[in-house]
Amino acid sequence: MKHHPIAAAVLAAFAAAAHAQEAQDALEPATTSHEKQMGTVVVTGNRPSSLPTQIPTTIEGITAAEIARTVNASDAEDALKYLPSLLVRKRYIGDYNHAVLSTRASGTGNSARSAVYADGILLSNYLGNGATFAPRWGMVTPAEIERVDVLYGPFSAAYGGNSVGAVVDYVTRMPRRFEAHAKFTLAHQPFHLYNTNERFDGRQGGISLGNRGGGWSRYIDLSRNDSEGQPQTFVTRLPGAGTPTTSPDSVAGAVPGQDRSYRDWLILGTGTQYHTVQDHLKAKLAYDLSPTLRASYVLGIWQNESEGRPETYLRNAAGAPVYSGPVVIGGRSYTLGQTDFNVSNENLRHLMHGLSVKSNTKGGFDWVLAASLYDYDEDELRAANVALPGALGGGAGRIVDGSGTGWNTLSAKAVWRPQGQGGAHIVEFGYQREAYQLASIERATPDWVAGAPAARNAAFGGRTRTQALYARDSWRFASARKAVLGLRLERWQASDGRTANASTTVGHPERRATHVSPKAALAWQTTPDWVLKASLGRAVRMPTVSELYRGGVNGAGVLINNDPNLAPERSWTGELTAERKLDGGSLRLTAFGERTRDALYSQTNVLVTPNVTNVQNVGRIDTEGAELALTKADAGLQGLDLNASLTWTDSTIKRNDKFPASVAKRQPRIPEWRATAVASYRITDRLALSLAGRYSGDQFSTLDNSDPNGFAYQGSSRYFTADVRATYRLDARWSLAVGVDNLNNYLYWNFHPYPQRTYLAELKFDL
Repeated sequence: MKHHPIAAAVLAAFAAAAHAQEAQDALEPATTSHEKQMGTVVVTGNRPSSLPTQIPTTIEGITAAEIARTVNASDAEDALKYLPSLLVRKRYIGDYNHAVLSTRASGTGNSARSAVYADGILLSNYLGNGATFAPRWGMVTPAEIERVDVLYGPFSAAYGGNSVGAVVDYVTRMPRRFEAHAKFTLAHQPFHLYNTNERFDGRQGGISLGNRGGGWSRYIDLSRNDSEGQPQTFVTRLPGAGTPTTSPDSVAGAVPGQDRSYRDWLILGTGTQYHTVQDHLKAKLAYDLSPTLRASYVLGIWQNESEGRPETYLRNAAGAPVYSGPVVIGGRSYTLGQTDFNVSNENLRHLMHGLSVKSNTKGGFDWVLAASLYDYDEDELRAANVALPGALGGGAGRIVDGSGTGWNTLSAKAVWRPQGQGGAHIVEFGYQREAYQLASIERATPDWVAGAPAARNAAFGGRTRTQALYARDSWRFASARKAVLGLRLERWQASDGRTANASTTVGHPERRATHVSPKAALAWQTTPDWVLKASLGRAVRMPTVSELYRGGVNGAGVLINNDPNLAPERSWTGELTAERKLDGGSLRLTAFGERTRDALYSQTNVLVTPNVTNVQNVGRIDTEGAELALTKADAGLQGLDLNASLTWTDSTIKRNDKFPASVAKRQPRIPEWRATAVASYRITDRLALSLAGRYSGDQFSTLDNSDPNGFAYQGSSRYFTADVRATYRLDARWSLAVGVDNLNNYLYWNFHPYPQRTYLAELKFDL
């Protein structure tokens, strides 16, 4: 990891504090649980969640112990792998720019319709909406996680419109005594697709130290991930794009296939295969100002160096690889461009800061002040404009610089308990501010590997800001009944918008809007074992900077391919739940529905000539579904734990005037059926085995569902995968784990191919 002055200062502070600390008696760590009370979930444990203290709707969670026993977790997002109705589009270990979270009514193309936090610090990237704006998962390592809580739906007034799908909060470790941890992981993936027959490996190593004493708590986590992903894109040609010729074939190796619409095409090679090396540092410092008041600071540094490399399948008569120029295949002539087999390098360094002061009296009044900053300190993509093999030595190219991009948040909230901790009313209210800034500029360079930036090719950027006031009252109006009523008032502003080509910059006027979002929930404990719940909430998801301003400017200085006047998405979401308490678990059935107006999607407007393709508002999308979830400990056998879920969803486009062919079609990447199951058997105190499975039905990637062939590059397929894991504790400090993801080696797609069978081995040390 490159040295950074802030990191050096924090490391020095940790060292000084450790030397200064007096010896202390060891403290046993607290356990973590989800207690069901009055149809809500009260999260208890060593660290409080940033989620509302009493959650009026569906919540699911997983603890560090459950992750260690059942999940082959190489990245933080893997913790969500088997939770109901959730999918993270993780393409390979360390996927840093496409791992989007999908929820009940939002597909993997809608990154701005969920909210991901770590200890209350925003990790979701609301600079845009789509694959390249995935949450910043790399700011959390699996070894840090104490637990993960997921709140389904926009039913808490404490969260903005982006919470319409779900709110995810990672609660990370904070020591109660001295602790030290180390973990080393190896991964191996044999991969066979088209003419690619390779092995891709990964290595991860991390250490963490923590201590508590004299009112101070400190924790540091250092890790490195060196990962080779399988090919992600492919170079293709439709036969119709070729010119008939009587010349003999000049190359061999092209693979015939069919695209996502069942049209014949040729696969000529792989376009992008990433090798990524990521370094992570997390430093946390907390001081107890009093027994009920704590100040905390968090520093995160995530650094990534990646190489994107292609491989051609084509060979000429001499057996040499062919990357560019004219070729003849099957009686047709094609021309390969200089960038069909694209070569790129990325160098990223992102910084995260979090500061908070929290009171925890559990009496009549508690409060929290918090601020955070996420900064693209360095964010550079270099890509060649010349073909291989010469491109590896340099040559003309382009540089895309996103430095200075980022977001910051500020919040002040309070909890008022008029009748004390167990009173009839618990009132929560607060103020929040979130501000986003995006600055992206592409420049030419004479040497894509190390050359200086030259003339501008294109640029775009802008700012958005949301300020909000909210209030929520949890009211126990009878011994077995509770109501939760909330209201959120938001003031949104977009400013400094600009879109540019090489010579012309077009500015965009400032926009302002105000929205009100009511929330309501009811819970009725009908018997000691049964609870009924109903929730309803409105969410307004404002357009992001990228959706508003990312586009182009033509030679006449006229804006093309973007719309700075996009309307926000407006959703009403509801759910009805019946839940039964079981001996050692629960059984839950939830019916959910959502109506979204002016959904934001990239599509082609066929009402104008020429047609325009950009981000547009889709008139109305209706979603309805049902979710069944089971949790059972010691299920018929001592030590056998079961978790399972089944989700049915019907998500349909009801109105879309600009693209009528999409009406009555399914919303992209929302399958009709989804299921997960995990069986974990604790054979002894030292040995545990787990078997897990995930299923997803057929789905589409296009609004008009014109891509029925999911098992193709750019398609979205159904899948069923099985995973296994075995953990063995050697002694009090050392443990081993081995696992296999995609045990059945199912070949499945979500635009890109997912990993094939992958073997993992872990060695851990815990003190």
